[in-house]
Amino acid sequence: MKVQNKIIVSIGSNQGNRLTNLQRSVNLIHERIGTVIQVSSVYETAAWGFDSSPFLNGALELHSFNNAEDVLTQLLTIEVELGRVRSEGAGYQARIIDLDIVAFNETIVDTESLKIPHPQIQNRKFVLEPLQEIKPEWMHPVLKQSVSDLLASTADDSNCVVVGQLENPLESFGLKQFNYIAIEGNIGVGKTTLAKRIAEDFNAKLVLERFADNPFLPKFYKDQNRYAFPLEMSFLAERYQQLSDDLAQYDLFKDFIVTDYHAFKSLVFAKITLNEEEYQLYKTMFDIVHKEMPKPDLYVYLYQNTDRLLENIKTRGRSYEQEIQATYLDKINSGYLEFIKNRTDLNVLIVDVSELDFVNKQSDYIHLLRTINGEL
Repeated sequence: MKVQNKIIVSIGSNQGNRLTNLQRSVNLIHERIGTVIQVSSVYETAAWGFDSSPFLNGALELHSFNNAEDVLTQLLTIEVELGRVRSEGAGYQARIIDLDIVAFNETIVDTESLKIPHPQIQNRKFVLEPLQEIKPEWMHPVLKQSVSDLLASTADDSNCVVVGQLENPLESFGLKQFNYIAIEGNIGVGKTTLAKRIAEDFNAKLVLERFADNPFLPKFYKDQNRYAFPLEMSFLAERYQQLSDDLAQYDLFKDFIVTDYHAFKSLVFAKITLNEEEYQLYKTMFDIVHKEMPKPDLYVYLYQNTDRLLENIKTRGRSYEQEIQATYLDKINSGYLEFIKNRTDLNVLIVDVSELDFVNKQSDYIHLLRTINGEL
């Protein structure tokens, strides 16, 4: 599963409507590069290293699957789109927008086109002040100093004054009003990736299904008739235990809970894999344990067409999944939709993600969040 990179970007402007320039850059970064998690206050400072109009500066933290070089390329594209024109060999210049990568995880990058951390960070108060505001625990990976230590020892004696605040586009999404969100969907649809990303971006407690440890799962894909019942019973027991434990443990440092499954899926899969007698026995057991399980405030079902599901399954490369047939996936989709249709007690949102790539395209991820937000 892909892991999001944690990136700090410094933003600045001293031409035109400076505050608008900064806000537009934040919005475009959020839409195209990665999810903006934090935005600092806006600081006004004198031009550094040359005579010009004062700058407005700030910093933001974002999460992104993009590598450092790709982030740089996209930032330069945004600068051009906002009207920046670079003059080669002219030294420091006034600019409508300036976007610099300050930190990229804890890594050090030293190439001809990109240096992380920026070699002048320790000499620039207009970078250090916003950085300390949003990331006070940050440590310079080369100098091995904290941002507060860098501020205390910097030779830059310029005056940085807070003059305003930018809007964080992430705050327009109302997911935090829920206590518990369940993300569901077919095999390979990306529900785990989405749940993990939402948890990282919105400071939610993440509960993932522990399917990988189930000893019956590989056997089931080889001989469904023999292993369907023990598989479904083991899943039911595991889901009941996990949801009862994890959802009961309130985390003071998290805003809500997001899972990549709910126990309801047990009935969906059991209906498909078990014969009628086995299913009736299974449903009796399910009804007993289900009464004790917490129910999600929002149940999001990700629908994806079977061809895309097969592509995703092939790409992620789990050996025991490679024999899954299209007909089996069709049955699961139909089973979910039939189940959802009859669950009037659930707050259900069905999202067709067949044409979305919310892992590799930030704009698709934001579109998906807006769709979920529209349900509110």
